Amino acid sequence: MTTVIRSIRFATKGRRKRAVVATTPTGDRKATDSCRTEPAAPDATVGRVPRVARLMALAIRFDQLLRDGVVANQTELARLARVTQPRMTQLMNLCHLAPDIQEEILFLPLMMRGRDPIHEHMLRGVTACAGWREQRAKWAHVNPPVSRDFARAVDRETNIQSHVGSAANDL
Repeated sequence: MTTVIRSIRFATKGRRKRAVVATTPTGDRKATDSCRTEPAAPDATVGRVPRVARLMALAIRFDQLLRDGVVANQTELARLARVTQPRMTQLMNLCHLAPDIQEEILFLPLMMRGRDPIHEHMLRGVTACAGWREQRAKWAHVNPPVSRDFARAVDRETNIQSHVGSAANDL
């Protein structure tokens, strides 16, 4: 990663203030700029976090903001997040899921390619159930154990391949 550090100053033109890259008295910009290159950290993760897992984390964060009193209500939260009130309700309903389902969603395997197997729309029927037993039964239909075992096996195989590849690079 390369980090460029520049000195800036604020100039006023008319009523507007704007940032301008500062120059030395001789007008040489390079004298004030410095460039620092840092070695990139090796990326241990391959793939991307499923969208539904990110939405679950966001719902938990929003719930904490409401509990702490940082935002007054879901309406204000929807306005700040620039989404509609119904969409905010859909997201916040994820917090009504049983804790073990929330945990499974948060720790879904990384997606290597293709579409996510579970979408937020698929969870709306699960969140509509008040009882956790009912939710778990519906969750089993949305996320069958066979697919979870297959995903874990694929994830393990990917991890093994990445470790073998990194070991080969060490030789």
